[in-house]
Amino acid sequence: MKVAIVGIGLIGGSLAIELRRTGLATTLIGVEANPQHACRALEKKLVDQICDLADAVGQADMLVLAVPVNALLHLLPVVLDQIDRQVVVEVGSTKEKILKAVADHPRRGRLVASHPMAGTEYSGPEAAVENLFCGKNVVLCNIDESDPDAVEQVKKMYETLGSRLIYMDAASHDLHAAYVSHISHITSFALALTVLEKEKEEKAIFDLASGGFASTVRLAKSSPDTWIPIFQQNRHNVLDVLYEHIHQLKRIKQMLIDEDYEGFYKLIQEANAIRKIIH
Repeated sequence: MKVAIVGIGLIGGSLAIELRRTGLATTLIGVEANPQHACRALEKKLVDQICDLADAVGQADMLVLAVPVNALLHLLPVVLDQIDRQVVVEVGSTKEKILKAVADHPRRGRLVASHPMAGTEYSGPEAAVENLFCGKNVVLCNIDESDPDAVEQVKKMYETLGSRLIYMDAASHDLHAAYVSHISHITSFALALTVLEKEKEEKAIFDLASGGFASTVRLAKSSPDTWIPIFQQNRHNVLDVLYEHIHQLKRIKQMLIDEDYEGFYKLIQEANAIRKIIH
């Protein structure tokens, strides 16, 4: 199978590595707007060749769109305009606006909407790693709007990579993603800004930083080019989660003001219930 990866960053590059490793792809074609990223993708042998979108569409059996979600809004209709039999897979972190943009497209059935719940705080082709998707959840959205053969091909791909498949409608996906992913990044950005404001001497941060701080603030290294479009497209859900998060922070703040450590103790016990969800 010839696969074209449009956007050779963390997800696109890691997917290229796994498609080659598992033998799912016989040829990997790259489409990359950033010339430096294109050169690096070739140097790292993530893809066999770099070409423009029209050439990639003409050669490929499957196209994977791994670009920021704001770019997907414009790219997806263009790709669907050009394809015939090919399967198109998008891997964006939001779904509702993207799928609405192509809801009436005559080739909508060739599109399969997916969101691999995998990643790191790094970006670009240098961030591509092996086994990124193994053991991770992949959400497939609105599969009833996709052609059965396209869905089966994408399912086979992710299952071969060791992923667990979950099925949701686009609205549910965006709501749940706001709770488990998008708010985590906002919290990490806020914590990083708080520490950087209070600790003007960076050396003190590095001297005292331990595993707990590093893991909590890790996501603050994520690229704004990726995350601002996500927050923009999922603004309603992110704000809903943010209001609740701020409410919980205010509860904690008030308990400290009141020196209500018994109440704080009980609050932490309530939070410990997350163990039932995350092991």
